[in-house]
Amino acid sequence: MSDTEKPAPSNFIRNIIDADFASNKNEGRVHTRFPPEPNGYLHIGHAKSICLNFGVAQDYKGLCNLRFDDTNPHKENIEYVTAIKEDVQWLGFDWEDRLFFSSDYFQQLHDYAVALIKKGKAYVCELSAEEIREYRGTLTEPGKASPNRDRSVEENLELFEQMRAGKFPDGSKVLRTKIDMASPNMNLRDPAIYRIRHGVVHHQTGEEWCIYPMYDFTHCLSDAIEGITHSLCTLEFEDHRPLYDWFLDTLETPQHPQQIEFSRLSLQYTVTSKRKLTQLVENGYVHGWDDPRLPTIAGLRRRGYTPTALRTFCERIGITKADNTVEMALLESCIREDLDKNAMRRMAVLHPLKVIIENYPEDKVELLDAANHPKDESKGSRKVPLSREVYIDTNDFREEASRKFKRLVSGGEVRLRNAYVIRCNEIIKDEHGEIIELRCSYDPDTLGANPEGRKVKGVIHWVSAQHALPAEIRLYDRLFTHPTPDAAKEDKEFTAYLNPNSLHTLTNCYVESNLAEAAPGEQFQFEREGYFCLDTGGLSEGVLVYNRTVGLRDSWAKIEQKS
Repeated sequence: MSDTEKPAPSNFIRNIIDADFASNKNEGRVHTRFPPEPNGYLHIGHAKSICLNFGVAQDYKGLCNLRFDDTNPHKENIEYVTAIKEDVQWLGFDWEDRLFFSSDYFQQLHDYAVALIKKGKAYVCELSAEEIREYRGTLTEPGKASPNRDRSVEENLELFEQMRAGKFPDGSKVLRTKIDMASPNMNLRDPAIYRIRHGVVHHQTGEEWCIYPMYDFTHCLSDAIEGITHSLCTLEFEDHRPLYDWFLDTLETPQHPQQIEFSRLSLQYTVTSKRKLTQLVENGYVHGWDDPRLPTIAGLRRRGYTPTALRTFCERIGITKADNTVEMALLESCIREDLDKNAMRRMAVLHPLKVIIENYPEDKVELLDAANHPKDESKGSRKVPLSREVYIDTNDFREEASRKFKRLVSGGEVRLRNAYVIRCNEIIKDEHGEIIELRCSYDPDTLGANPEGRKVKGVIHWVSAQHALPAEIRLYDRLFTHPTPDAAKEDKEFTAYLNPNSLHTLTNCYVESNLAEAAPGEQFQFEREGYFCLDTGGLSEGVLVYNRTVGLRDSWAKIEQKS
């Protein structure tokens, strides 16, 4: 790392690696891996792991592999593989030529299983899945040995070869390790390492195999095959570490990676369980894996989150062994901070109210200068058209208001941003008494700074009715009403806490004409409204669709305090 680069934040994993460097363990190598299972889309918890594994490799001038642990073809498909690769690259990381699949090693894993049988450390078991669970025992009682545990090596080799040849139906036999049925660690009570799966087409190996290795067996050996030095995983695998080491020690692999566990990311007002995310998608609670309300990386990207904001968030929450739930406000603060610096400013009217400037010439159009960013002159400026008819936001007008209201009132004045001061002279209402139009006048001498002695209370945003683009605005809120929906104590299903107002769609909105050139996914600050991005679909029935990324401030915190 150069002297000009920002030093990486210290944590217990980096302390371990520093000690390994000092002792010349692994000959000074650091080689990590990010090992997703291709059975769903990545979420923000995976972003933490991606940033950790690739970040450690970068900072220590090492390597990081992208490896798909694809041992369960019933739940895996190429769509997830493609999405995962896109997410990792979008976050700013590159595996270069180190893209691997555990299925690349199926033959080698099979040979390792045969080696265990020959060592007398594995046997073919004919107990059903339910019987295996019963024989396994409990946390307070030891397990019972399978009736097949003492089969001869020769018989086990023959049966395993018949399993490989497809001679037995699903569930009729498994290959188990012979470790310790009385171990206090349940993971060491003769875990299964191979099961039979007929009638599936693996996305990498097709129908070549009808037996598939289990995750615990596959993962550690894939690490060893790839020369991984530090196998970083979340805390739920801490009890699996003795099994991880047992496989590598028993098989005497040339490389023995060190498994190190860290706390997983739990985020308020959402869920990160892949099973629960799948349930939300498949049961139609959300509109696909990239729904902007989900904590999936695809959903966050579609909502307008940036890679920089997610990397900053992962850095700020840190790496520890302590379980904790992170406040959503911290994530939103990171994206708000990034977009405040980088998002171009534009004007949009979400609740339009027509204003006719009666003394403005009907055929006149002015192109007024507007800064793209008030704090960054290098971002330049744009031309905003002004015509006789404009839209302002309904919330920026009151017939009567107190002195605290600094926008437009009947008989009062306000400045149109980057334009003139206008005065409201007349209010037009429909037959129900609803205000539908304002008749105003403008002062042509008020373009730019206020004349000396002229006082105007406020400035409001607007768009030219003649030039504005119609838009649909999607306002997203928290997906759940409970901060920890999957840990609530009311004995309810987590879906009972879904927020019915997590999506509010506004139609008949208008955005300034400069947004005709916006690219899908491009972020903007709609002045005085929040940060928005053009949906990746771009249009809905010919209308621009904008997703709200985040508000200008944390309004949810105020709502919580009042409730």
